[in-house]
Amino acid sequence: MSKVLEVKNVSYSIKGTSILEDVNLSLEKGDYVAVMGPNGGGKSTLLKIMLGLTTPDSGEVRIFGKKPEKVRNLTGYLPQRVIFDPDFPINVFETVLTGRYRGLFKGYNKEDKKAVIKALKDVEMLEYKDRQISRLSGGQMQRVFIARAIVRNPKILFLDEPMASVDPEMQKSFYELLSLLNKRMTIVLVSHDVGAVSNQVNKIACLNRKLFYHGPAEHASKGLEEMYKCPIELISHGMPHRVLQEHDHKEEP
Repeated sequence: MSKVLEVKNVSYSIKGTSILEDVNLSLEKGDYVAVMGPNGGGKSTLLKIMLGLTTPDSGEVRIFGKKPEKVRNLTGYLPQRVIFDPDFPINVFETVLTGRYRGLFKGYNKEDKKAVIKALKDVEMLEYKDRQISRLSGGQMQRVFIARAIVRNPKILFLDEPMASVDPEMQKSFYELLSLLNKRMTIVLVSHDVGAVSNQVNKIACLNRKLFYHGPAEHASKGLEEMYKCPIELISHGMPHRVLQEHDHKEEP
């Protein structure tokens, strides 16, 4: 298996407050990993560091052996919030086409437009290609943004809480889409939905400033118990996790 992503001894702080501490992570081709943890645990920050959008205080990140900013064409990214003007007259096709941007004054060619059609087919949104983006539902819009993220056919796809704007009844089909995409690209998915995501991915990284565990999803409870400091059991429906037995809460000295 070939190394796709390596995070080595990464630490990061803001105004003296530690956000990440000595984080290490290694992914192979075809991995589908969920980065999970509590709010404020550093998940989105780690994702931005892996993308080269944020520089760590120490440590390094390599994608296919190179710095992230050197391999932009090999990465796709769906941020937690996509900011756009709902009144701006841009349709689905044009939205995805922006993902093929190569620089000022370079424009788009036939290959770019073919790539947009393929990406829209992949996410089952081709029939909406002429619809204004603001007229889509939350789940449809998220599929369009994924199409924009994969329109350059990346080798690794980063997703930050992609289910945040997707209705619960549509989440199943959305996970099915990600499983199909995983057949041709490595996926890194940031999420707090332990119960749902653990049944979809093949690896889980548990993060709360430190990376407590990284390995097969079926063993995720080990890392989550360390991270949340209580015994848990993963379940596929209902609450993401539940406490199985009484445990004492001890104040930190």
